[in-house]
Amino acid sequence: MLPFRIGQGYDVHVFCTGRPLILGGVQIKYDFGLQGHSDADVLIHAIVDALLGALALGDIGLHFPPEDSSIKGIDSQKILSYTCKLLEKNEYDISNIDCTIICEKPKLKPFILKIRENLAKIMNIELSQVSVKATTTEKLGFTGRKEGMAAQAIVLLSKK
Repeated sequence: MLPFRIGQGYDVHVFCTGRPLILGGVQIKYDFGLQGHSDADVLIHAIVDALLGALALGDIGLHFPPEDSSIKGIDSQKILSYTCKLLEKNEYDISNIDCTIICEKPKLKPFILKIRENLAKIMNIELSQVSVKATTTEKLGFTGRKEGMAAQAIVLLSKK
């Protein structure tokens, strides 16, 4: 077994009306939410894909298929908890996670600490192990046109 494993995750969701905007399990006051089969938490989805990738266990769609109507609207925090159980089963700990949320609006600086605290709590790790940043694309591309939001995550796992 390898002593360290690295995983990378990326996710995108389009903005829509009539849904809350949820990032890292935290509801953000904004005029638009994100469209998706689950609660469309683009940040948690990127983290889950990074964790699953590090373990070579596929991606979020393999474990939570979008065509499965029984999980429609699922809270992504439950998806992250499930993934953390897979870490335990495979005897790996999270060393650190580094995430970036990509959007023009809303401005996320006031919410970053709360998002980090929530993610650390779900994953049962220290706040210092979770980095969350936000950036824009300087009005370029779909995020620059405020059509949606993207997130990426990189994780380092260490063998127990």
